[in-house]
Amino acid sequence: MSELPTFLEKGPPARLFPVLADTSREGRTLSIFLSCFCAVDELGRSLLASVGKKAGKTSRIEAFTEIVFKSKGGECKVRPDGLITVTTGSRRWSAIVEAKVGNAKVDPGQVEEYAKLARNHGVDAVITISNQFATLPEHHPVKLPKLLTKRVGLYHWSWMYVMTVATILLSDGDVADADQKNILREFLRFLRHPSSGVSSFDRMNAEWKDLVAAVKAGAKISKSDPTVENTIASWHQEVRDLCLILSRRIGREVHVKLRGAHLIDPIKRLRDDCDLLSQSKALECELSIPDAASTLNIKADLQTRCVNVWMNLQAPGDRQSTKAKLNWVLRQLTKTDDPDVHVRANWRGRSGSTQTLLNILNTTPEAIEHTQKGVVPRSFDILLVRDMAGKFSGSGTFILGLEEAVPAFYEQVGQYLKAWQPSAPKIKGDDKVVNGTQNEINLTRQQVS
Repeated sequence: MSELPTFLEKGPPARLFPVLADTSREGRTLSIFLSCFCAVDELGRSLLASVGKKAGKTSRIEAFTEIVFKSKGGECKVRPDGLITVTTGSRRWSAIVEAKVGNAKVDPGQVEEYAKLARNHGVDAVITISNQFATLPEHHPVKLPKLLTKRVGLYHWSWMYVMTVATILLSDGDVADADQKNILREFLRFLRHPSSGVSSFDRMNAEWKDLVAAVKAGAKISKSDPTVENTIASWHQEVRDLCLILSRRIGREVHVKLRGAHLIDPIKRLRDDCDLLSQSKALECELSIPDAASTLNIKADLQTRCVNVWMNLQAPGDRQSTKAKLNWVLRQLTKTDDPDVHVRANWRGRSGSTQTLLNILNTTPEAIEHTQKGVVPRSFDILLVRDMAGKFSGSGTFILGLEEAVPAFYEQVGQYLKAWQPSAPKIKGDDKVVNGTQNEINLTRQQVS
């Protein structure tokens, strides 16, 4: 029997099979989710860890829906969708939960009211769930006054993030209990059905087409233009969705690689990326894939209307000629027949780089040679260049093309790449060196004795 927290007037436990009106999609989806959150130990612990809350095996995780807080001045009018509690010994951690499905977005005024409610009743956090994407749970779509978030944590999960965590848990075999495993499978089946209201990021912002046209026409792009800011905000959501798509495909968690300042300040990341777009006329990101040869780089070039996806390999140090270094790379690229795959040689010094199609290099490896004799590459980029032409400017077709190109590159190229490592040093076989060393050892032994 779930124990209702003292600050609540009422709140039934989350049900796996909620009895709600057909119109209450949000309530139904949240109740099913929170029920699975409590029933499947690994799911609850994994999601709690993402918001900085550690729940051990002895912790009791409970969830309530349709909650009503106690109020001195009559009935409390602010009614969040749910509450999560984690009880460990005599200590209890709690979080208000607000859920949206379909196209509904998290409401800033509503979130602020919940944060105030949490602060007044000693609730530790507010967690929102919607189809909006956040790079990290702490990078919330809503910006609240620092005074409110000083005592109350503010976090956001996208439904796709929840789905990805559940998928990885199943694929890794982390859920040991057979009943819990079956519940998790059914939960995923429910989330994938259109009736749940769960969806992926499927289109760029409304101004995307006009922005691409402006760049093509040579217009100057201002970093402070709302069109640019909305485009970067959409790009950040799509990058997060790409991470989740790859995570589900490979069964390991893929992250956006961010530098320190952007990790702690999403607003600075937004502004810096707006500046980058205004200057380079391109959208860029870097993804970190566990145990991959290098990070995976993505660039959507608004000027060429091409999507570029690539990984970088340092040229092997134990090979002297460009041909030998290139052959080491080509042997790793036998699994792809994509005509849009290129190899780019990055030369030492100020020579820049040269780029050639892979299918040309397979028959004519000298096509990538530097014009200056003796210059050898320091690294190679293996890249996919997908020319999207008119589809690039479509807010939906751009996303479709990007989400085809990135997994395709990793499946056919990226997963087979291996970084060069120097060979372990070998014992020298010179008799004089060996005999000399043995004589020194014998002399030392005689002195000791």
